Amino acid sequence: MAEWTRRFGLEGKAALVTGATKGIGLETCKVLADAGADIAAVGRDQAGLAEIKAAVEAKGRRCVAIAADMATVDGPAKAAKEALAAFGTVDILVNNAAIALIAPLLEATSDDWDATMAVNLRAPFLLAKALVPAMIKKGGGKIINISSQAGVIGQDSHAAYGASKGGLNTLTKVMCVEWAKHNVQVNTVCPTVILTPMGEEHWGKPERGDPMKAKIPAGRFGKPVEVADMVLYLASSASNLVNGQDMLIDGGYTAA
Repeated sequence: MAEWTRRFGLEGKAALVTGATKGIGLETCKVLADAGADIAAVGRDQAGLAEIKAAVEAKGRRCVAIAADMATVDGPAKAAKEALAAFGTVDILVNNAAIALIAPLLEATSDDWDATMAVNLRAPFLLAKALVPAMIKKGGGKIINISSQAGVIGQDSHAAYGASKGGLNTLTKVMCVEWAKHNVQVNTVCPTVILTPMGEEHWGKPERGDPMKAKIPAGRFGKPVEVADMVLYLASSASNLVNGQDMLIDGGYTAA
């Protein structure tokens, strides 16, 4: 095996991925399994969980499908408990599950705000707390929090979503500061619009999507695999000195 493939390989590792049944989460499970990782796939869609389990196992990797709701306090604890029971430890945590309730500030509701914070910010906090002790005991681990360019810059009608992702970026830095000494690397991935089902819902119509594309120097939206490939890099030993960073995948949006 070539040395570079060893650095990017995940043989012998176990990864927990939330929001695993569609979009970025689904693609991330496949990419990490391709690189050699066993997968704990977390989601609410039973049919989707069965699909990703079959896809991972077709690659010769183990997959445990975990039905858990990241909107609840108990959901992250349930996911962590079942993953640890299956694999003994989780080497890689990918906090991908998210919701986007888009509305102008004056129309946004407190219920939407609370629901967004629960899934996008509280769940990553609770999952990390549940899984990091085993990472520390084993000698290290990787946490990749899927954020957004909306957590770095202001976007119209993205108050709750942007605040949750901005909070996730700062939470990531605190995790880095506290856990780097234990060989745990924690980073965010901050994509522009990615053509997932959620991305298509909000940006698929030309009247909304075209003005957004015009702000991106690359002139296009992203694909889920482009985010998954960044997750693979951050999950691998190739990125061991990368910690506490917001990795933008935005086609130049925030540079323009």
